[in-house]
Amino acid sequence: MPHQILAGIRVLELGQLIAGPFAAKTLADFGARVIKVEPPGQGDPLRKWRMLHEGTSVWWEAQSRSKESICIDLRQADGQELVRTLAAQADVLIENFRPGTMEKWGLSWEVLHALNPRLIMLRVSGYGQTGPKRLEPGFAAIAEAMGGLRHLNGEAGRAPVRAGLSLGDTIAGLHGAIGVLLALYERDTRGGEGQVIDTALYESIFNLTESLLPEYSVFGAVREPAGASLPGIAPSSAYPCRGGHYVLIAGNGDAIFQRLMRRIGRDDLADDPRLAHNDGRVEQVHILDEAISAWTSVRDIDSVLDAMREADVPSGRIYNVRDIAEDPHFRARGAISSIRSASGIEVEMPNVVPILSENPGAIRRRAPTLGEHTVAVLKEAGFDESRIGMLSAKGVIE
Repeated sequence: MPHQILAGIRVLELGQLIAGPFAAKTLADFGARVIKVEPPGQGDPLRKWRMLHEGTSVWWEAQSRSKESICIDLRQADGQELVRTLAAQADVLIENFRPGTMEKWGLSWEVLHALNPRLIMLRVSGYGQTGPKRLEPGFAAIAEAMGGLRHLNGEAGRAPVRAGLSLGDTIAGLHGAIGVLLALYERDTRGGEGQVIDTALYESIFNLTESLLPEYSVFGAVREPAGASLPGIAPSSAYPCRGGHYVLIAGNGDAIFQRLMRRIGRDDLADDPRLAHNDGRVEQVHILDEAISAWTSVRDIDSVLDAMREADVPSGRIYNVRDIAEDPHFRARGAISSIRSASGIEVEMPNVVPILSENPGAIRRRAPTLGEHTVAVLKEAGFDESRIGMLSAKGVIE
């Protein structure tokens, strides 16, 4: 098997729940050794989130794959000293506590950088390490609201809805992982030192808002929620089919639009010069949506999809997780992987992405049990058995 690109990179993960750990998972997928620090007792709260099997979340199995777990009480001075020792040997440290927490524990950037000038520190928080809101608690839902996403989700005149996933966390985790890779490149190819990556949940969402701010800054336009449609791009929406299903059709390319209109028997619209380009179609979007809906609503979704494929028009059904698990395309691409957990069950999860042709990522081991690697990691760091025993007796480690 080809070597993994991040093999040899040592990551110390102090974060909990989603954002920081998702960044660490991304690095682990491409070969980084991730040593996850968990509090004694219950460990990372994610172990108990959503659906549990024999007391452990199956979400945990996906989020913590290929990681090692050590238990250290960061509230104790000896625990803080342990982390400083491990950070001195690490390439990357990831944390997603509220700003000021690491400083309170004697684990500030200044302290860690002095110990290890090559250390890269990823700091993920709700609002960032600076600014008037820096000390406020920040969760993904709040970040999605502040970043502009929640306002756009839903139907006009109704309460905003959430996507059903913690997008603020995972998108921030991806931004954080990108930042780590950039900092590693700078350090290792240009002779630089370590640096801090300051990733805010709300800014990560804001970064994805496309034309939202440019349109406001130039035209004073405030984009409003539009349900299933895509404002300013037409036609593109979810259209009703027989049997209560909806089909997504994106006929917004100029040539695609003409193929779509001809396939649904509306040559008059295909040949209308006012509709030849997107700006003209946007002005007539209600007429277009009504024409498409009239055609789809008297057909079942499979016949609609067949017709769209024949016309080479982008379209698709709205998948739930059962559809994903049963779709042969996911399997053919290897998009779904499986791990046998510590409790012995097979857990399916998304495989490593992106796919690299020469150095693909891989899931190297199951998610760890709580503190599974504490002794081994500390011995490797230079602690003898008597010191480890003393730390255990004091409740610093588990």
